Amino acid sequence: PLTSTNWQVEFEFKIDGVNPNLYGDGMAVWFTTDRAKPGPVFGFIDKFEGLGIFFDTYANSRHSHTFPYVMAMMGDGNTEYDHANDGKANHIAGCEADIRGKSVATKARITYFKNTYLEVKLQYKALDQWEPCFTIPNVTIPAVAYLGFSALTGDVSDAHDIISVTTNNIIALQPRVHKPITRQQELSVSNWSGFMFILKIIATTAFIAVLVLVYRMYKSQSNKRF
Repeated sequence: PLTSTNWQVEFEFKIDGVNPNLYGDGMAVWFTTDRAKPGPVFGFIDKFEGLGIFFDTYANSRHSHTFPYVMAMMGDGNTEYDHANDGKANHIAGCEADIRGKSVATKARITYFKNTYLEVKLQYKALDQWEPCFTIPNVTIPAVAYLGFSALTGDVSDAHDIISVTTNNIIALQPRVHKPITRQQELSVSNWSGFMFILKIIATTAFIAVLVLVYRMYKSQSNKRF
């Protein structure tokens, strides 16, 4: 399970099959209170508690967006996944992403900062080119979340492979706190500035005096020659 307050999960996956036009249904990555259990939601149980991110490759109904589609659902342990409408009733964030049958390595990077945000980026166009998918603000995932992967096929089929997975804890750096300048510090800075100004005047005056003295000495020597 993931027990860190802030973390990042990155995994490489591949979705492909023999049929270029008819395929499905997709795969999912889970951050839930339960360990992996088989069920109808992309191969996982329904009415789950935690976060599910679905890589849906088959449209069960009409939508304004295209497929494949990557979407997030936050489960409360009681709400069912909206199968008939591809999770439309459960949708909290998502993006279109052409992740199937790619020649480049397809990857997902999920970054989570507790009570701050969860961000999903995808690599599927070119190596090291991460496309923003979605960011969910003010999200809270269970303190102990089991990471899991699942996939499901029905009347149509596809191959869903998880090639590698890495997880990392993230240390959030505390922002620098700028202490307010006190009146005493302001007076100290002001006094120092005044002192430096006077010192500059004295130095300038002394320099001019030296120049005048040198000039007079030069004139005196010139007069003696004649």
